[in-house]
Order: sequence, then structure tokens, then C-alpha cells
Amino acid sequence: MIRKQTMYVSRAVVVFLALAVLFIGVSTASAQFPSKKTTVTFSAPFEIPGVDAQVLPAGSYVFRLLDSLSDRHIVQVFSKDEKQIYATILAIPNYRLKATDKTVMTFAERAAGQPQAIRAWFYPGDNWGQEFVYPKKRALELAKLTNQPILYIPDELASNLVAPISTADDAPVVPLKTVTLRAITPAGEDIALAAVVQAPPQQVARLPKTASTIPGVFLMGLLFLSLGFAFRTSCARQ
Repeated sequence: MIRKQTMYVSRAVVVFLALAVLFIGVSTASAQFPSKKTTVTFSAPFEIPGVDAQVLPAGSYVFRLLDSLSDRHIVQVFSKDEKQIYATILAIPNYRLKATDKTVMTFAERAAGQPQAIRAWFYPGDNWGQEFVYPKKRALELAKLTNQPILYIPDELASNLVAPISTADDAPVVPLKTVTLRAITPAGEDIALAAVVQAPPQQVARLPKTASTIPGVFLMGLLFLSLGFAFRTSCARQ
């Protein structure tokens, strides 16, 4: 009798653990950061960070987050149908860049006949911009052209920006998460990031609106029903 009772209790424990794992999985998926997917239409060619000056033709493109870290974000630029990826870019939250009625901000100055380079992307609902980081060589050229400091990464990482990437753990992405970020002035002087970027004020972390408590309540209900059924069965067979 004791052996049978132990067997039923063991089954109940297995059911409990299985449902608990499922509940944790649903909760984790619900709490993931939003992709901030944005479709932007350009009426003229424009430049994004890449190898040398990476220019894309006029048209519609999708901007969305691949990863979100405490001091930087990794943004991907896709074709409108999201079948082709053009770049994986570092973007730094900069509270000095105030939101406008446009989704992207370009540098005002440009050489005659040259496309405008994107300076920042504004997430929907945010009041500040995410400033793009360019490879150092191109950053210096833009700094001289615009007469302002430009954020940069080492030139040897430029190829990482255009490498085929599907997840945040792919090899080309890893250095982008840890590389030391700096800025360069029109005179070629290397300066600290803090001299250019003002971090946004701290916000209380909240789950995305898509994160509902209904799945959790449902799973908890199933869990207790299973435990009750196992207990009842155990008692009935004693």
C-alpha cells in the first residue's frame, strides 16, 4: 500500500514540475523586450553604417531591435518584406536627441550630390533618439562634414555590420555588445562617449502590453487541478 501511494505522489510531483516549467517558459517569453519594429519610407537614397559609405536606394525599409542591452541597442535594417537584411547596427540612447514627427533623423549637412546619412532612429513612444554608431573612418568624414562629434567603432568591426546575422548570439554580433564606444571630433580628436551622449532618465521596467496574466492564471489552474486529481486518485486506491 505504501509503495502504491508513493508512486501516485511521484506522479503528482512530475505533473507539478512539468506545469511549472511550462509556466516559467510562457512568463519568460512574455517578458522579452519588444522589437520596436518600424517601417520607414525614404524618398531618396540614404546612408547607414556599414563598410565605407553604405548607401541604400529610395524605398521602404524595416528597422527593428535584435538585442537590447543596458547601454546600447543592436538594430537591424531589412527590406520591406524582411527577406533581406542590409545591416546590423549599434545604436546608443541619447537624451540630447529629442523626438520629432519623423521616425529617423539625418545629418543636416552633406556633400553636394551625396545621400544623407542617418544619425538616429526614434523608437515609437520614446522621447529621445537612438544614435547610430559608424566605423571610425566614416565617422571622421561625417564629423568633418557636419562639424560635430560622431560616435564610432573600430574600423575592423565594419564588416560585422553587414555580415549575415539571424540571432543575437551569432559571432559577428558578440563584439558589438562589448566593444568600447568612443566619439571623434572634426579635428580627429578621440573623446569619451559621455561628452556626446546623455543617457535617458531611468525608467521603471514594465512588461510589454502583450504580456498578459491570463496564460499564467490558466496554467496555475491546470497545475492545481492536476494535483487535486492525483491526490484524489491516491486516496481512492488506498
